[in-house]
Amino acid sequence: MTSTSAPGRVNLIGEHTDYNGGFVLPTPIPQRAYVELSARTDDRVLVWSREMEMGAEYQLGAEHHHGGWVDYVQGCTAVLREAGYRLGGANIQLRSDVPLGIGLSSSAALEVALLRALREAFSLPIDDVTLALLGQRAETELVGAPVSAMDQLVASVGRPGMALFIDTRTMAMRQVPLADADLIVISSGIHHDHAGAEARKRRAECEQAAQFLDVESLRELTEADLWRVSRLPRPLDRRVRHVVTENARVLAAMAALIANDLPALGVLLDRSHASMRDDFEISLPEIDTLVDLARAQPEIYGARLTGSGFGGSIVALSTRGTGHGVAERIAARYRRETSREPTVLIAGELEGL
Repeated sequence: MTSTSAPGRVNLIGEHTDYNGGFVLPTPIPQRAYVELSARTDDRVLVWSREMEMGAEYQLGAEHHHGGWVDYVQGCTAVLREAGYRLGGANIQLRSDVPLGIGLSSSAALEVALLRALREAFSLPIDDVTLALLGQRAETELVGAPVSAMDQLVASVGRPGMALFIDTRTMAMRQVPLADADLIVISSGIHHDHAGAEARKRRAECEQAAQFLDVESLRELTEADLWRVSRLPRPLDRRVRHVVTENARVLAAMAALIANDLPALGVLLDRSHASMRDDFEISLPEIDTLVDLARAQPEIYGARLTGSGFGGSIVALSTRGTGHGVAERIAARYRRETSREPTVLIAGELEGL
């Protein structure tokens, strides 16, 4: 029996920059996906999911899109075969502590944990970065979700207590020690969908804007190019402005982490949320309320929506040792004001996560 796991992640800053070739700064979280796998003597794959409370079965080589949870498993075996790796059948049990649909990359955690199990069980010569890229292919090609490799990379090579700076164009990475603060992640109680129509629309708008500006990707633009961006038709001008300024904020956030300048980092989180709300238009009133309630706490340095938007979670930083109490106050006030049911997912010292 092979047993493996992989963490979810929270993106500290750098939203919708990844598929535009830009910069991101995620960190792994304590919640993980777990896989137990035993090899079979035939070419059948039998899967059981604790969270779905159901099983599925398919044949290697016959993977195809169903539109359900088993596509993530089929996607992983399909891309391994297409890449030339030899697999056999398997009995697979899945369970996960990473909540679904709230911006913490439950799918990437599952893919990386499963690919780790398949690598071990069938002695596949795959390094951790290649494994992450195979996970991205699984989700993009068979599942049909247009994701970058950010989530799979942090699940595969991220380290506890460290932020992983990723240049998604070059795949250059740097582990950055997290600052002397508490990390808070609170779910809004509103689920979202990576493959949803609005998320796809934002990506298409970025691609359209890049064509207008005659650049390969929006990564090629800097804040010095914003005068050109202002000439784009709406809403393309605002979409590009978010991506360009968010890339700059990620670089500044990494510098703030290195300098342990928490007030500066908090300002960047606040500005990132305003940009997602006003320029990229991926927030919701409830999310804005949750962010505002966090900012109203004197212990909070900054707060923002994290994840692809249209629901999900917020991330905030508070003074060291205050995270749990502050998070519970924020959640209680949010519950009263919105009648939504929030969940405090993380509230503690960054170094200990």
